[in-house]
Amino acid sequence: MVRKLTRRNMLALCLSIGLSPALADETPLSRAQAVIRAQIEAFLADDADKAYSFASPAIRKIFPDRDTFFQMVKRRYAPVYRPGNYAFGRSRVSSDGANVLQEVLISISEGKDWSAIYELEREPDGSYRINGVQMLENTNSKGI
Repeated sequence: MVRKLTRRNMLALCLSIGLSPALADETPLSRAQAVIRAQIEAFLADDADKAYSFASPAIRKIFPDRDTFFQMVKRRYAPVYRPGNYAFGRSRVSSDGANVLQEVLISISEGKDWSAIYELEREPDGSYRINGVQMLENTNSKGI
């Protein structure tokens, strides 16, 4: 007999194997977008510690402390540091979910539009960290 997995049954299954029900509904893409959103919020709050916490180990090797990282972002990634408005564009997730490319469409106060292509990688603990961002001055989403 095949039983439909209802939300109630899913909750019971999650609890029985020790998973948070909230995590059961998360996909690699939604988790990666949450990381990007949290880092942008940290930049807007000038919270260097929190913003740096989302950097991958490879980025931390290049920028070994939060202050160096934060100054680099301010200088080279101003639209990410102070976006006027932003929205998620196109994305690509590797078949195993280990890597995510996410386009973020950004409008800054000077009226310019940018596309920021984020590369995220899944760490051994299952979390996602930002491994790089490519900035493109743009007015249209061209996708990944």
